[in-house]
Amino acid sequence: MSSKKAIIIGAGVGGMATAIRLNLLGYTVQVFEKNDYPGGKLSHFEIKGYRFDAGPSLFTCPYLIEELFALANEPIAPYFEYEKLDVACHYFYDDGVCIKAYTNKEAFAAELQEKTNEPTKNLHQYLHNASSAYNHIGLIFLRHSLHAVKTIFTAPIIQAIGKLKLSYLVQSLNDYNEAAFKSPKLVQLFNRFATYNGSNPYKAPAMLSLISHLEHNEGAFYPKGGMISITNALYRLALKLGVQFTFGQAVQQIITEDNQVKGVMVENKQQNAAIVVSNMDVYFTYNNLLKDSNKAAKVKKQERSSSAFIFYWGMSKTFPSLDLHNIFFSADYKAEFDAIFTTGNPFNDPTVYVNITNKLEPGKHAPLGKENWFVMVNVPANTGQDWTVLEQFYKEAIIKKLNKILGDTIESYIEVSEVLTPVTIESKTASYMGSLYGTSSNSKMAAFMRHPNYSKTISGLYFVGGSVHPGGGIPLCLSSAAIVSNLIQDKYKDHS
Repeated sequence: MSSKKAIIIGAGVGGMATAIRLNLLGYTVQVFEKNDYPGGKLSHFEIKGYRFDAGPSLFTCPYLIEELFALANEPIAPYFEYEKLDVACHYFYDDGVCIKAYTNKEAFAAELQEKTNEPTKNLHQYLHNASSAYNHIGLIFLRHSLHAVKTIFTAPIIQAIGKLKLSYLVQSLNDYNEAAFKSPKLVQLFNRFATYNGSNPYKAPAMLSLISHLEHNEGAFYPKGGMISITNALYRLALKLGVQFTFGQAVQQIITEDNQVKGVMVENKQQNAAIVVSNMDVYFTYNNLLKDSNKAAKVKKQERSSSAFIFYWGMSKTFPSLDLHNIFFSADYKAEFDAIFTTGNPFNDPTVYVNITNKLEPGKHAPLGKENWFVMVNVPANTGQDWTVLEQFYKEAIIKKLNKILGDTIESYIEVSEVLTPVTIESKTASYMGSLYGTSSNSKMAAFMRHPNYSKTISGLYFVGGSVHPGGGIPLCLSSAAIVSNLIQDKYKDHS
């Protein structure tokens, strides 16, 4: 198979993982990336001694990265190190209650009973159900193409059906959580997991309850050096294996002939390849690279996931009450999601997420006695809003909320400030409308409506990353890479 060449469009996490896997299958792999750095959304930057991870900030499922190094027979330690967190997140409520989500289930249950009077059995039952749903149902979505006939014969579908609760299909995540917990605080806490794929817990199916399994049964982790170390590890491994990267050159077109991929056009020069894998948003792949407005329109019909407003603040003070991951909840969660997905109006009491990597590595991500704050609120995808006006709106809303809960005047400590809007998310990462996860999961059939990992009409064309099956987020992007490489291996095994 060494004579076969594969081209990857985009050096995001999914693109790099696919490049590694195809290289190990014997392909010569060339990656074209329009930016001058790898990682896509998983990038970073530094200003005046403050280091910021620019995109995803939660790390789960480290085995998906370890798997790539194991396949390559390469020791992971020189490339990548991580540690398990004792506390997954600090949750702050409007009434002053703070809940520490311990990764030890007994400690977490005791914390919930103390702070909310929630019976410990409720948490244990919830997480048991989440584990069962993930291991019997979720893994089919994560390891198999839902669109390939072979999946019917290879995936453990019968066992999955046996574990499928009616409530997973007919209830919303919020309804399911209200039945599982007595405390509204716990309902809100577990509703939050819908945001992990940019969805609305009041509309998204209860099946999304399995997402909590990753954080509370398997654990949350911190990669040494910050999230950028994931990008660096994958990039270094790919280089070691011989994957070729070309940065600063955008693919202009995917070339096809007789429903077969022939290569791509870059810098007005044709690059031939039998296989092309697009790590670009599937909408832009069709609209810009294939000039297929009909297919692009079909993708466009599906509801976008939420986007985000991110403020990167260098703070001239440390805050002992905060940890690596911190959530400051809205007092009216339903109204917040109505604003994001229904009205599209700015919401004056947004849920605020604050990530501070300097908590885990003091002095390495911010000057001594200071902190690097990654501050994010969920917002609607870009439909032409005036984001300059909204930047000031959200900044004021965030400061008002944090001042109230922390009992301080945080604006006086901000000495460095950068911002990422839905518009810049789209321009930097080619994410249509700035949506973080492609389409939302706000319908019962959303998982089946995600675009497949291969083209049904163009042989040799594949899709990887957050805008296609199985979805957005680092674990799902890594899973999509495995699905793509398996599809290619199965199709071309007779040519090896």
